[in-house]
Amino acid sequence: MKHSILTIFFVFSFILPAVAVDASSLQLPNDITLAQAEKVLDAALVKAKKQGIPMNIAIVDAGGNLKAFARMDGAFLGSIDIAIKKAVTSRKFNMSTAALGAAAQPGKPLYGIEVTNDGLAIFGGGELLKNKNGLIIGAIGVSGGSVGEDTNVAKAGVVAVK
Repeated sequence: MKHSILTIFFVFSFILPAVAVDASSLQLPNDITLAQAEKVLDAALVKAKKQGIPMNIAIVDAGGNLKAFARMDGAFLGSIDIAIKKAVTSRKFNMSTAALGAAAQPGKPLYGIEVTNDGLAIFGGGELLKNKNGLIIGAIGVSGGSVGEDTNVAKAGVVAVK
């Protein structure tokens, strides 16, 4: 048994470096970079601090995967999931969560959509992030304050990426 573990370790110590890939070649075109996500996050944090409201702020990439996240001291624990869902919802439907929410009201064409996709957040605070060419590179979701406060913080992040 010891011999096989050593053999496996020995083989992987030679194989893994041989298949190592330059990380920059794995970056998809039109996907938010970590540097861009951090810039968005920093701008959103500045706005949240200015408002005096502790927030949870999530940034997702073009595929809707979490790229950056911050939970300010004192931000609601329950808002962690909401911030992430706002960002993911915005990206999945390529619109702000406020716009999706307006179309999801009783009598509107998307009524009930919030129960699809393992749950969506359909109130303000989720915004798309676009590059200088107008291509979607990700989304931001913010939760912790009122809908208006969340939206203000999200929009501050949007401006930072342009």
